[in-house]
Parts: sequence; C-alpha cells; structure tokens
Amino acid sequence: MSVFSDIAAICHPMPAPGEVPDDVYSDVCDSIHAQREEIIGALEAAADADYQENEPLLSAIGMARVRKEQAESEIRRLIAYGREFTRPRPYKLADLASASGMSVSGIRTAYGHDEVANVEKALGRATRNGRATSADDPADTGSAS
Repeated sequence: MSVFSDIAAICHPMPAPGEVPDDVYSDVCDSIHAQREEIIGALEAAADADYQENEPLLSAIGMARVRKEQAESEIRRLIAYGREFTRPRPYKLADLASASGMSVSGIRTAYGHDEVANVEKALGRATRNGRATSADDPADTGSAS
C-alpha cells in the first residue's frame, strides 16, 4: 500500500458488517471505494505538481480542516435560521445547544450579522421580525428563549 491509499482508508473507512443494513452494504462499500479513489487521485495529482508544497499527509489534514470549517459555518447558519427565521417563534436555545453540541451561552454567540445575511440571501427573505440586516446594523444575537 502507498501513503495515498493509507490516507484514503483513514479518511474513508469501510463500515463493519452490521453497521449499515445488509441490503445496501455493497452500495455503501462501492461509494466509499469511489471516494477513496477520488482522494487518491487528488493527492497524487497535487504531489506530482509539487511534492514539497503538497505533501500527502499534510494536504489531507488541510483538506479535513477545510471541511471542518465548512461544517462549522453551516452549523452557524442553521442556528441563525433557527433563532431568527423560524415561525412563529425561534427554536429554544437549549434545543439548539443539544443538537449542535454547544452550550446555551455558546448558541447565543454562535452566529452574527454575516450568518444572518447569508441566510437572508439563501432564503430570499428577511428575518422573522422583518428586520433587514445592513452592514451598519450589528446582528442581535442575544434574543431570549
């Protein structure tokens, strides 16, 4: 095995029998195999272009960090949606905290103006209270539950 195959196996582990339903086990394994081939191809291409700049393990760690940052950003936008856009009232801080793995106080500060603006743009509408955000108006993230 190569370092590329090792990294692919670590990033995309195969499920043990019983972890997924038997009727889809083969499809899941095929999907994971395709994901492994994709990461191997990306890492090999980057290493071939410039191995010093794109060392495979460090590149894989960097790619994982980017995915983590994207997931954290998605969570912040979803929390903003739950607090500012849902009707007739916002989700409870405790429920959002439980779902996100954060504390209640962490939920209060998890999102700000940028996340609210991104949700407004994605939905094509203003917040539940109808207030539009602007660069001059900092987001009110301290709403009570």
